Amino acid sequence: MELLVACTVGALLGTGVFLMLRPVGFAVVQGLTLVSHGINLLLVAMGRVRLGAAPIAGAHVPGQAADPLAQALVLTAIVISFGMTAFLLVLAWRGYRRTGSERVDLEVSGG
Repeated sequence: MELLVACTVGALLGTGVFLMLRPVGFAVVQGLTLVSHGINLLLVAMGRVRLGAAPIAGAHVPGQAADPLAQALVLTAIVISFGMTAFLLVLAWRGYRRTGSERVDLEVSGG
């Protein structure tokens, strides 16, 4: 299970960084979204991943339940990444309307 989670985190982060390095606005937004999903999955994995075990409720043995701090961090990160993705989509849309292209490395003349 840990190998599957580690491979998924690596694939999400690798694909996200690849997309973020492209000079296209919407690819950068998609890359940032994938990176945030990869980091969220990494945080969940840090809180102990067990097959068939309840995340918190039902675990009466100390050390058998998942860490609730990691889950709280992931919930906060999901909200922050959603807001940041919406903001970047608006910036990409404004850039597209202003320049007529999705490329982010174009220079804009004038004010």
